[in-house]
Amino acid sequence: MLFLGIDVGSQAAKALVSSEKGEVIAHGRCPIQTNPVELPPGWAVQDAEAWWLAASEAVRSALAELRQAGRSPDEIEAAAIDSTSGTFVPLDSNGHPLFPALMYNDLRAAEQAAFINSLARDFRARHGYDFSASFSLPKMLWIKQNLPAVFDNTARFAHAADYLLGKFTGQFGISDTSNALKSGFDLLRLRWPDFIENDLGIPVAKLPRVVTPGQIVGSISKSAAAETGLSQRTKVVAGCSDGTAALIASGAAKPATANSNLGTTLVVRAFSNNIVHDPKGRIYSHLHPDGFWLPGGASNTGCEGLDRRFPLPTRHNLEASLPRLIPSNLFVYPLARKGERLPFNDPLAEGFLAGEPSCEAELYAAYLEGVAFLERWTYELLQQLGCDRPQSIYVTGGGAESLPWLRIRASVLAQALLRPKAPDSAFGSAILAASKTCYATVTEACQAMVSIDIVVEADAALCRAYDGRYLGFREEMRNRGYDD
Repeated sequence: MLFLGIDVGSQAAKALVSSEKGEVIAHGRCPIQTNPVELPPGWAVQDAEAWWLAASEAVRSALAELRQAGRSPDEIEAAAIDSTSGTFVPLDSNGHPLFPALMYNDLRAAEQAAFINSLARDFRARHGYDFSASFSLPKMLWIKQNLPAVFDNTARFAHAADYLLGKFTGQFGISDTSNALKSGFDLLRLRWPDFIENDLGIPVAKLPRVVTPGQIVGSISKSAAAETGLSQRTKVVAGCSDGTAALIASGAAKPATANSNLGTTLVVRAFSNNIVHDPKGRIYSHLHPDGFWLPGGASNTGCEGLDRRFPLPTRHNLEASLPRLIPSNLFVYPLARKGERLPFNDPLAEGFLAGEPSCEAELYAAYLEGVAFLERWTYELLQQLGCDRPQSIYVTGGGAESLPWLRIRASVLAQALLRPKAPDSAFGSAILAASKTCYATVTEACQAMVSIDIVVEADAALCRAYDGRYLGFREEMRNRGYDD
């Protein structure tokens, strides 16, 4: 049996075909074409139709590779889709976007978030988090207040993964518990709370039906089959957010394990038997399909700042110089755009460089260290809120491909890092596609399909040096008003 996972991020769409044993047989990738526009600080939008163009091309590419391997698309039993959490688009009754999608890192709705927090006190107390400007519900309220014609004509607000599920199946009214969290879905009572319609004036009819990730919701439509080459017999299951998909791909599958997914942004997820409460809204708890709670969150920092400053072709030479330059003598907060969500919440935060680099390679090292310091800060925050220190940290995302960076991260965390053979959210979605169509649970599918490729140990000498550098980084952040 074969399974298809589709991951649509902010920069590219990826498609991956796996066997039920976790063997990756084919994959495809397509950049998302965007038309840069001048936006106010803190705003971020994309054309939702560009997601579909990229996703369908990535699938076609993967299927071409599949055929080269002597396999047929007819063998694909099920597919699942993940995308960015907090991103959504208003759709008309035919599933067509009415306005550019507001992205996960769009922070225009700070006032709306504060208003929601003032009236949803009981909801916040039970779920343990505040609504932040990055959440989709405050941005829906922003559309209602600032674009009334768009709001009135909206038949359905669709999270990014919901829209793509609709494009593959023809059903635009379905979401999952993972993506629906930031729209205010009540994960304890498994329903949309009354305050959304009664107090915010957002009709629940405009919100999707919410199911558990992995639940079969349809099959590939005739039009999607014609456009992608997929078979109409392929089932489609409810997907999840990209961070949850990365956690599934990582191999983390029980309490005392955690996942750091380092892509455009840094997403951290831990396992817990209980929901974790954070009154400042930095940490929120997803619900794992098998019943665990997944406390964690997403930073606006990650590979994005690195990608903007250091073109990919130059990094190999820079990494060769790292052993003699780490720890660096610099502090970099590698925030590429205005506003931060984790490990502190500040919509006005801006990145900085403290110190004068001796060379380009030292600056590069400081960027890598800055992300690692934020990763450690996030795990410390989770422990402050009641989570156990993870005994095993599994790493995924594009940032996990760099062994020198993994060595820095392991030494900053003073803990070994485990990288799976397929450290990609698309593989997590493939596992999700298999979880109810081949296996009984997501945990069972993970155990059967995930294997560890490499374990990167912490360097004892670097651990001691980075302890001091980390404290200096935290002091530099506090001096600039950035603290938890």
